[in-house]
Amino acid sequence: MYKTNTSRRKFIRTAVGTAGVAALGSTGMLPHTATAADLSVGFIYVGPKDDFGYNQAHAEGAAAVKAMEGVTVVEEENVPESIDVQKTMESMINYDGTTLLFPTSFGYFDPHILSVAPENPELRFQH
Repeated sequence: MYKTNTSRRKFIRTAVGTAGVAALGSTGMLPHTATAADLSVGFIYVGPKDDFGYNQAHAEGAAAVKAMEGVTVVEEENVPESIDVQKTMESMINYDGTTLLFPTSFGYFDPHILSVAPENPELRFQH
């Protein structure tokens, strides 16, 4: 049996950061000539960002994305798995100009992401 010293939090943080970079690169949304505020990325958490668990791991990934040149990160925590998440996504899209969203809770997917995504085909939702 193989044993590793990698914690779940470190694994999730690395996976989220890698997924974010891959998503940005694969869509061409982060060109080589990017300037400040070229890309706005939204992270939505079901609980507090410092919960020592899943939300915190995503928040640490968001911090890594925030450190990237030309990227603005918008975060909202304590968003319940209800119509409130749809309102939060729409606010991030309409007021913050996000083009990449990470709604991080499983409960956000159906029906919330499935309702907002078809109305915004130019956006990328990572779930």
